[in-house]
Amino acid sequence: MSLIAPSILTADFLRLEEAIKMINSSEADYLHLDIMDGNFVPNISFGFPIIEQIKSISGKPLDTHLMILNPDRYLEDFKEAGADNLTVHYETCTHLHRTIQKIKELGMTASVTINPATPVSVLEDILPDVYMVLIMTVNPGYGGQKFIPRSLEKIRKLRKMIDDND
Repeated sequence: MSLIAPSILTADFLRLEEAIKMINSSEADYLHLDIMDGNFVPNISFGFPIIEQIKSISGKPLDTHLMILNPDRYLEDFKEAGADNLTVHYETCTHLHRTIQKIKELGMTASVTINPATPVSVLEDILPDVYMVLIMTVNPGYGGQKFIPRSLEKIRKLRKMIDDND
């Protein structure tokens, strides 16, 4: 299954409503929100008040990618702000299974992502519990980076892991 989730990371925030309405009229499945805290990644994006405003005009479910430390502290807040899917980084979750289960208990779908230097093998035990996996093909934190070619091999390995588990 392939899903399309355009990110608004590089949108003109003075014209954000127009960008969201364009996505609403598209065949995209989700609207992707990159949430950055300035700690796990060097950049800062936006927080709960903006997510709430986006939710109020988005006709697409919100795929919310948390590039933040200690995501467990904010799971309920993201649910209240309007997140439909929460994607947490393997690298930031001490107890990943617990985090994934809490996200699901809150009524959201739960997904996991790994950084370019993290091997896909770390996902073997969590795969049956997640909705999707995001393999970072650039280092998290900034848009417009150069694609890391090795990511293609990681995607192939992940596909095999998924197929072997079915």
